[in-house]
Amino acid sequence: MSDFFKHKGITHPLLDRYVLDHTTAESQLMTQLFRDTYVKVHHPRRTSDHLIGKFLEMVCHMINPSRVLEIGTFTGYGALAMAAGLSQEAELHTIEINDELQPLINKWFKESPDGTKIHLHIGDALRIIPELAMTFDLVFIDGEKNQYIEYYEAAVKNTRAGGFLIADNTLWSGKVLEKDIPENDHFTNGLRRFNDHIQADPRVENLLLPVFDGMMIIRVKP
Repeated sequence: MSDFFKHKGITHPLLDRYVLDHTTAESQLMTQLFRDTYVKVHHPRRTSDHLIGKFLEMVCHMINPSRVLEIGTFTGYGALAMAAGLSQEAELHTIEINDELQPLINKWFKESPDGTKIHLHIGDALRIIPELAMTFDLVFIDGEKNQYIEYYEAAVKNTRAGGFLIADNTLWSGKVLEKDIPENDHFTNGLRRFNDHIQADPRVENLLLPVFDGMMIIRVKP
């Protein structure tokens, strides 16, 4: 059962299948990338899946960004999904800290017709973002959960007025609701601090959607 239905209180086991049956089918390349991730990579659940990917692609179709930033490439599923929704003139910059994933990422970017829109950066996003020295229309945050505030602050400075940031996993399987979170649970504590930080930021307006594992949609005020 998907996280969307868990958060909505819906438990019918056939709803996942119904949703997928009424969503445009995943391309063969993306299916292969998803399977390759589960075969070859530790913690494969970190990858985006078909529904999240289609959501990101649709967002790109809707707002038609010229320049996109992704923080947390992993094996490239999310980047390729967004690239599919971009015009040929647009560009997507994606940052991955794990250099061991670079060969696999490059393999799939080269195999995709949308890979030419993507620029891969390997290293610490907090160092790389200022070095990019460019303005973004859309930012997707999906890196280390205990660093979301730092990613956000680095990225929001380079997001145009009226632009959007989307942060994934902001409900963290509902753990953000727990009262006594151990200090060493850095991801849950980091996400709770991030959600509170966004809610208190007068520069933006925001919507926390109870879909997937929580999607925080943030719009920079003009």
